Amino acid sequence: MPILNRAAEMQDEVAGWRQHLHQTPELNFDVFKTAAFVTEKLEEFGCDDVVTGLGKTGVVGIIRGRQGEGPTIGLRADMDALPLKEITGKPYASTVPGKMHACGHDGHTAMLLGAAKYLAETRNFAGSVAVIFQPAEEGGGGGNEMVKDGMMDRFDIAKVFGMHNMPGLPVGQFAIRSGPIMAATAEFTITVRGKGGHAAMPHGTIDPIVIASQLVGALQTIASRSTDPVEAVVVSVTKFHAGDAYNIIPESAEIAGTVRTLKKEVAKKSEERIRAICAGLGTAYGATIEVDYDANYPVTFNHADETVFASDVAADVAGDAQVHRAIQPVMGGEDFSYMLEARPGAFIFIGNGETAGLHNPAYDFNDEAIPHGMSYWVKLAETALAA
Repeated sequence: MPILNRAAEMQDEVAGWRQHLHQTPELNFDVFKTAAFVTEKLEEFGCDDVVTGLGKTGVVGIIRGRQGEGPTIGLRADMDALPLKEITGKPYASTVPGKMHACGHDGHTAMLLGAAKYLAETRNFAGSVAVIFQPAEEGGGGGNEMVKDGMMDRFDIAKVFGMHNMPGLPVGQFAIRSGPIMAATAEFTITVRGKGGHAAMPHGTIDPIVIASQLVGALQTIASRSTDPVEAVVVSVTKFHAGDAYNIIPESAEIAGTVRTLKKEVAKKSEERIRAICAGLGTAYGATIEVDYDANYPVTFNHADETVFASDVAADVAGDAQVHRAIQPVMGGEDFSYMLEARPGAFIFIGNGETAGLHNPAYDFNDEAIPHGMSYWVKLAETALAA
């Protein structure tokens, strides 16, 4: 099955929805206008049930097939944007200062809405499809909130699938792997408390800037000297704040950053090493070092059978040569991981072409990907729920 004729016919309409959402980006759980737009469309399509307020501001639409009883599968899209100033210059660019859809969630939402419209029109399956529109993927854990709100049990979802665009992957191609496909994430803030004083008399101080600088380098040994080289771990310091004057050594300094891993045991070891390094340097320099460590999203782990199934569906849509079935894991995080912990399923990437990268102020979702994404969702639902 190549791209659905109906999906190709609907491309301009769905692109219009996408560009509307692009103009009105919202952050985290505050996706009220986006959720209202989604709700209006699902009701207009004739979904059997439309439930709002799940996971605070999430929306779920239920579409029942005309071919009898069967299980329910979940198809998920994310709705939130990022706190960035857009520089694309597009006629539909963000109208909200300091906010933009720089990760393509507008495209994800629009493609799933397009699939929902098609599935509600045809209903060529047994059982039900739950189209899931999730808030707060960008750090808020909206996927976890929807799971904790009982979504899986409430709609009796048996399996769940997700999709994300990938810049650099040609439009019309898909990429996936079994097992870990995206990383577990953690954030840390380290506060070094020393003894301030005159910059001309450093011997009378305990300089927190020097100590924090030592920490930046020492933390890199977690990857280079504390972790098996065949394992994946990233420790990045992304913030360094200290001092306010040229001639004053401050009382404290603060660094912060992120840890990315593909295994729980590596994540645990990384936290242990951060704390040990801080304790050791604190003792060596006579400073107090406080570590605030927050483990966030777990590993996005694709289930084996569902990965094969999703790969085969993508091949039916795009052709087998256009599906990369064993890509390298991506060290970014994704809170679809919580849904995959709750139910078997798989997460797949869809090509966005040679565009700016994700989380870049020049990024824009490629509307040419719309019929490919819609066709994948429709084929997935109809195949999984074949009578």
